[in-house]
Amino acid sequence: MQIHNLSETNSILNTFIAEMRDVTIQKDAMRFRKNIERTGEILGYELSKTLTYNKANIASPLGTAQTNQIDDTIVLCSILRAGVPLHNGLLNYFDQAENAFISAYRHHKHNPESFEIIVEYLACPTLEGKTLILADPMLATGQSMVATYEALKPFGTPKSVHLVSVIGAQQGVDFVSKHFNSETHLWIATIDKDLNEKGYIVPGLGDAGDLAFGQKLQN
Repeated sequence: MQIHNLSETNSILNTFIAEMRDVTIQKDAMRFRKNIERTGEILGYELSKTLTYNKANIASPLGTAQTNQIDDTIVLCSILRAGVPLHNGLLNYFDQAENAFISAYRHHKHNPESFEIIVEYLACPTLEGKTLILADPMLATGQSMVATYEALKPFGTPKSVHLVSVIGAQQGVDFVSKHFNSETHLWIATIDKDLNEKGYIVPGLGDAGDLAFGQKLQN
């Protein structure tokens, strides 16, 4: 898998990540959602550099301009619910993309330190020969990303696969690296070293879904 860790180069993205982590600023849910959205835009822009393009002639009021336009048919798939702001950021840039949505959540069977990933809802167009962008803001254990991709397989074989996350743990990055082929790209804003005993990223930022949309009842 090809890993693109944007934190390795300083940019305005540092500010958005810092605000999402900050225990005071992140209390502003609207700003938290906006920072995830803006991060999605930056990740989408960087991702766009690797897509295929064809030449097109565009008529302007004063003549004809030649330009290169994206030739890929993109399907943008996000994991509900935390993935919605990230999806919006990507969709701001890939506004012609087809869209897919999937619910994947942690189900704790016997204790809070062990869980399985449950996939319940899925809406998706055909993926055959298309470019799949699979977005989940938090890449913790990596199990949700893998489970989601497995659930998408009946919809066809994509031409290429791009994974997009805001913050990941190294353990999660290593896990998905083992389950996706070497042609898959991971676009991520920053990677933290650790997971705690409950599978949350440390230092991370907390529960992205709760911070964006409010606390939920636990399963």
